[in-house]
Amino acid sequence: MIAVRFTTTDLPAREQFDAWQSWFGGVFNVATADGNTGFEASSTVWALDGFALGHVRAPALTAARDTALLRSNPVDHWVITIGQRQTVGSYGAGLELNVPAAVPFVASLGRELISQRPGDERLHLYLPRDTFRDLAPPLDAAQAQALDTPLGRLLGDYISLLQRHLVEFEAADMPRLTHAVRAMVMACAGPSADRLDLAASQINLTRREKVRQFIDRNLRDPSLDAALLCRAIGMSRTQLYRLFQDDGGVSRYIRHRRLLRAYADLADTANNGSINAIADALCFDDASSFSRAFKQEFGLNPRDVRAAAAMGPKTHSGRGERCSDFPTSLRECLMRF
Repeated sequence: MIAVRFTTTDLPAREQFDAWQSWFGGVFNVATADGNTGFEASSTVWALDGFALGHVRAPALTAARDTALLRSNPVDHWVITIGQRQTVGSYGAGLELNVPAAVPFVASLGRELISQRPGDERLHLYLPRDTFRDLAPPLDAAQAQALDTPLGRLLGDYISLLQRHLVEFEAADMPRLTHAVRAMVMACAGPSADRLDLAASQINLTRREKVRQFIDRNLRDPSLDAALLCRAIGMSRTQLYRLFQDDGGVSRYIRHRRLLRAYADLADTANNGSINAIADALCFDDASSFSRAFKQEFGLNPRDVRAAAAMGPKTHSGRGERCSDFPTSLRECLMRF
């Protein structure tokens, strides 16, 4: 179990907020809610068996994950958050956040999000989609909702209890802990009946997740298209197109997933393939069309990503308790599981 701790406390007051922005850079844009010079804050992230738990203590702030960040950092983990104070803001396509204190809520890092909160302590349970794919229907259906039900509050208590007892766990406990967390989230994270037609939503979300998994397994197959998906998943073209209507259509969604994989390959220093080879393996017609599509999606050229990966992570002036190969930002923490 790895604990990555970062704090601004030992920095001069004028440097504290810049260091905090550096820690969260690439995942959230952070703005202060007042004009105070100092910004004493701390963050701890525990990397567990395929998921992570984070604890943050910080003054009042606004955290935003906008389109530019979605393009430049394609992490789409679910996050279940519990704050000691109220959270307000906006989420995705017109949804509003209004979550009472001590009530958990679900968000995806793959969606736009603006979160405003006063000085607070928060717990964040980070669940990668690929590791917890079986949780996709209830978590996607519960996005932006306050889980203000007996089971939802029980889930909040469970996450808090987990954080308090992490120091007692041994490495051998991790697989069982992952299984327990999965079961608890599945049991407690269902959306409220007054917000959704749950039956229809669950069916569509389950189908969409099944399609996404098939696409990700077959990104390097040049025959991957709507017809293949219909045969493999067992649905009509009309059903398939409805599932991905908000994504600009099936072909555009497939291209989006291929570009995300290309980004990961380019950022992987262990991948020695050329940009042309990566583009070819992911079924792009040529390097020029790949570069145009990549720039349109992420606002960067493929060479920029490859060069940034080769240079290694930037360091910041905050004090962190970590080994030399530990993550130096929240983004690096999330990319490692």
